[in-house]
Amino acid sequence: MGVYLPCIQNIFGVILFLRMTWMVGIGGVFGSFIIVFMCCSTTMLTAISMSAIATNGVVPAGGSYYMISRSLGPEFGGAVGICFYLGTTFAGAMYILGAIELLLIYILPQAAIFKMEGLEGADMEAAMLNNMRVYGTIVLSFMATVVFVGVKYVNKLALVFLACVILSILAVYAGVIKTAFEPPVFPVCILGNRTLISKGFDVCAKVIERDNGTVTTKLWKIFCDSEFLNATCDEYFANNNVSEIQGIPGVSSGILAENLFGYYLEKGDFLEKRGISAMQDPDALITNSNRYVLADITSFFTLLVGIYFPSVTGIMAGSNRSGDLRDAQKSIPIGTIAAITTTSIVYMSAVVLFGACIEGVVLRDKFGEGVNGNLVIGTLAWPSPWVIVIGSFFSTCGAGLQSLTGAPRLLQAISRDSVIPFLKVFGHGKANGEPTWALLLTASICEIGIIIASLDAVAPILSMFFLMCYMFVNLACALQTLLRTPNWRPRFKFYHWALSFLGMSLCLSLMFICSWYYAIVAMVIATCIYKYIEFAGAEKEWGDGIRGISLSAARFALMRLEEGPPHTKNWRPQIMVLVSVDAEQNVEQPRLLSLTNQLKAGKGLTIVGTSVVGTFLNNHAEAQKTDQSLRKLMETEKVKGFSQVVISSNLRDGTSHLIQVGGLGGLKHNTVLVSWPRTWKQAEDNLRFRNFIEVVRETTAASMALLVPKNIAAYPSNGERFTEGHIDVWWIVHDGGMLMLLPFLLRQHKVWRKCKMRIFTVAQMDDNSIQMKKDLITFLYHLRIDAEVEVVEMHDSDISAYTYEKTLVMEQRSQILKQMHLTKNEMEREIQSITDSSRGSIRRKNPSNLRSQQSSEEPAGVSVEEKPEEESVAVSRPKQVQLIHNKNATPTSPTSPITPAGGVTTPGSEVQMTWTDKAEHQAAAAHPEQGGVKDIFNMKPEWESLNQSNVRRMHTALRLNEVIMKKSKDAKLVLLNMPGPPKNRMGEENYMEFLEVLTEGLNRVLLVRGGGREVITIYS
Repeated sequence: MGVYLPCIQNIFGVILFLRMTWMVGIGGVFGSFIIVFMCCSTTMLTAISMSAIATNGVVPAGGSYYMISRSLGPEFGGAVGICFYLGTTFAGAMYILGAIELLLIYILPQAAIFKMEGLEGADMEAAMLNNMRVYGTIVLSFMATVVFVGVKYVNKLALVFLACVILSILAVYAGVIKTAFEPPVFPVCILGNRTLISKGFDVCAKVIERDNGTVTTKLWKIFCDSEFLNATCDEYFANNNVSEIQGIPGVSSGILAENLFGYYLEKGDFLEKRGISAMQDPDALITNSNRYVLADITSFFTLLVGIYFPSVTGIMAGSNRSGDLRDAQKSIPIGTIAAITTTSIVYMSAVVLFGACIEGVVLRDKFGEGVNGNLVIGTLAWPSPWVIVIGSFFSTCGAGLQSLTGAPRLLQAISRDSVIPFLKVFGHGKANGEPTWALLLTASICEIGIIIASLDAVAPILSMFFLMCYMFVNLACALQTLLRTPNWRPRFKFYHWALSFLGMSLCLSLMFICSWYYAIVAMVIATCIYKYIEFAGAEKEWGDGIRGISLSAARFALMRLEEGPPHTKNWRPQIMVLVSVDAEQNVEQPRLLSLTNQLKAGKGLTIVGTSVVGTFLNNHAEAQKTDQSLRKLMETEKVKGFSQVVISSNLRDGTSHLIQVGGLGGLKHNTVLVSWPRTWKQAEDNLRFRNFIEVVRETTAASMALLVPKNIAAYPSNGERFTEGHIDVWWIVHDGGMLMLLPFLLRQHKVWRKCKMRIFTVAQMDDNSIQMKKDLITFLYHLRIDAEVEVVEMHDSDISAYTYEKTLVMEQRSQILKQMHLTKNEMEREIQSITDSSRGSIRRKNPSNLRSQQSSEEPAGVSVEEKPEEESVAVSRPKQVQLIHNKNATPTSPTSPITPAGGVTTPGSEVQMTWTDKAEHQAAAAHPEQGGVKDIFNMKPEWESLNQSNVRRMHTALRLNEVIMKKSKDAKLVLLNMPGPPKNRMGEENYMEFLEVLTEGLNRVLLVRGGGREVITIYS
């Protein structure tokens, strides 16, 4: 009974007494029954879902808000909680307006401040609304004071109000039974087929016989200019007869057939009796319209749904008291479902009984103007209409008090959960916990409903909010059932996900049936609250169903990603950021994360990783602290991604583990971002720079791209803005397009947006620089990248050991640039061999002077496939896919060394050859002046020996640095190809020194090493 009685009291309300008969008259028995059935079915399905949620564990005070928020998460919980709060608040306004309507129309009409007598049309309507506003505000203030003074008085009066409701309903049923034997005398006066307002006359006739003479009645005087029989009368009055019909013919009268179907009216239409003909001139002006009963609003089916639905709300009154119940898990399902069953039976039977007992024109008479101003449902009641009038007045006042009591507590519960920060102030109250501030806000919102002043306009508003709340209750149950979370074990077993989805669909449908614009407004309010909580709300982990959906969706997406590597068009940098932490577990290079954020225009994966030296058992707490430090910095730098901390016996192994095992399934990093070891020359940092070179080796072996920012402390923070400047790209080796893609991504961020992109490429004096520039501009145009292009010419003596690299790269770039000149068919054949080939696949035509120094058996076509840390290279060159080499390039300098890995083939054949130390020594012996010189940007250069070639290499770095400094000294960022690491440890210092010389004097440098695949394409 602790659930059943509160639900009964909240469900039976003002709509039953004030609008139910009117709804049956307008919509017909059939249409009204459909409306009642839809609404009751919705609440029953919602109650089943609510029962399942309520019995899945202990439900503290908070009721529906608690259930939804813990099932769907704080975002949905907060949004729906606010909707439920607004619905309850507007319900209070609706109950107060209902009480004022009963007072001013049926109980004490003379109490009206704005007099309505003698007014008609818009003036009378305005006076009525103003009366509602004034009295509504007074009653609202009184009720809010009562609630503020003490809720205990409201709770004590609850049983009295409930008794009034039950007695009123019993009086109606008693009256229905009585009509079967002795129908009450409630005559309705009809002129022609129009219903007359009963005030102003006493006899429903034009004339009466008195003292053997014919005497005119008061009705005659209303429509004629004098009381004499020869007076001039209203045309419609003169042409039609006056008749009197019985307003309540009774159950056995057969009136049900007449009331079976709807009779929808436009505003201002006459209430006409079906089956009676009337004589009227369609062109005649309507006069004396204030003497007829008129429709006050335009009615249609969807309006009836919106007005009626509030009469079935209140099903959560029991669950809202869950904290006070002895056994909530047993009481809530039984009490709620029993209450809905009882009220549904009463409503459905009332629709049929009203249609079977009461005349149609009386049913459509909303304010009882045709039955002496009586409440229509009161005319049916036994023993007296006043039983209904007084009973419904007190029950409506009680319901209003209950709403003003419950709504502030709901708002207080939401505020104390801290899911909506700006509502925290409403969580405070009096010393005894009464929500004072929440009550003040509730009364203010309720006043909005009072100012609207029309019961018919307020009802659809609260219908929206309640329907949205019920919809999410059904959604919560359906999701929990479908996800089969281990914690979903409700004691209530009579539920199914299909029923919940049906209930959710009904709620959504009813929202748009009631009022599509109110539905959109309610959804916008809920969406705004959801996004606000998501953006600014406190983080809550309630084990909600949305988290379960996310897990399921993530698992499904990861399984799909396993199907294969991404296409070039879908490639984006999935970055593993390797950071180091100090003794206090603070990140030493926070600007690495700033750079990461600026690179995330690609929206890829980000993992920020570091390693802790020690063992898992001894250093687990330290690792957790480090992880929290990483998360905090990521939040500060607005980096969306994951943190990962590994514990290892040394930093080298820890970093290696991060590179190997970072990510999950197909969602793995393809790019490593690591800072340049600034103090690598110091003896105490010797280990650090060797670890850095190992990272370079491992990323190369794993075919991952590598980004190494130098002078990371000089990089801009996310709050800085460059208003001008350049991002310079020195395109030495075609690395799959990384050098082109990175500036484009950076310029998507507001820090770099105003910077312009420049691309520099190196040419020899004997190259056609003009044609090279044209080809590169065409290539960039097809890539949809805006950049300035400049070809830098360097003398052979300037680049010395760099000559071979230049030749190799020019052949490689020629493949990319010259494809612009291919025919369409040739281009289709070449696209896979060019844009999707593995890193650095170089097909070049050997210069004649280089061939003369090598074996005479070497053919013109040599395919070099660079593969890191491998000794054997498979080479293939089918005749039909020979690329057009650079027709503008002349044979290169004889200082070019032999390729470090090469295969000799004849067209259409494939030969596998191995580079051996013996072959290397033979080549060096044949060309002693450059035999030890290797490609400085090759994947496996020789850095070990401090011989003449290393001197040349440093000279090359110095000359190239001079050129870069000349062109890019003032650039905001310089991007350079990063050479491959040394094969063994002997040349590591030389390698670091070379990079140091190459980048000396530049403020911000980003060294880039491609991952062995194309990352950018000219094709859509």
